[in-house]
Amino acid sequence: MVAPIITYNVLTEDHGMSEFSALLISSAWPVLDSVISVAWRRKLDEFAVVTMVFLVITAVVSLVGAHSARALLIKDSGVTGLFGLLCLGTLLAPRPLMFYFGRKFATDGTPESTAWWNGLWQYEGFRTTMNRMTLVWGVTYVAEALVRVVLAYLLPTKTMVVVSPIMIYVVLGALGVWTALYGKRSQAEGERRAAEAAATS
Repeated sequence: MVAPIITYNVLTEDHGMSEFSALLISSAWPVLDSVISVAWRRKLDEFAVVTMVFLVITAVVSLVGAHSARALLIKDSGVTGLFGLLCLGTLLAPRPLMFYFGRKFATDGTPESTAWWNGLWQYEGFRTTMNRMTLVWGVTYVAEALVRVVLAYLLPTKTMVVVSPIMIYVVLGALGVWTALYGKRSQAEGERRAAEAAATS
C-alpha cells in the first residue's frame, strides 16, 4: 500500500512526470508482489490464478481508453467491481468462488485435506455458508468500486492516490475479519447440530 504512494509522489514531484504516467508505473508494485509470491511458492493454485487474471485485466484496461489520471483511477475501481460481479456470478455455478478460496486457506494442499474440504459440500449448512460468504464479498466489492468511482470525481488525484489503496485494504481487512468470525460461528452451529443428531439417533 505504501510503495505505490511513495512512487507516485516521487515521480510527480521530483521528476515532473505526468499524473497518468506516475499512476501507471506505481501500479506495477502489486504485479511484482504477485510474481514474487508465485515464484517463491513455486505453485500456481486457484487463488494465484484469480490474482494473475485480475492483474492482467488491470494492465489491459490501463492501456486502453482515455489516458488521464482520473480515467486510470476509475478503471482501477472497475477491476474491484469486476471481482465483485465475478463473486456474484459464481453463485449460479456448481460451487461459488469462496468455496475455492476457503479450500486454499483451510487446507494444506495435500490430496487428503483437499478431499476432506470437497466432502464438506454435501452438508447443507456448509453450502449455505459458502454461498453467503460469496454474496457478501460480491456485494461489498461492487459497492466499494462505486464509491471509489464517485470519489475519483470529487477528490484531487493526489488525494485519491492515498485514499484508494487505503480503501482497498480496509475493505479487504473488514471482509477478512467478518469471514473468519462468520466461519467460526457457522462451524460451531454445524457441530452443535451434529451433536444433537447423534444424541437423538
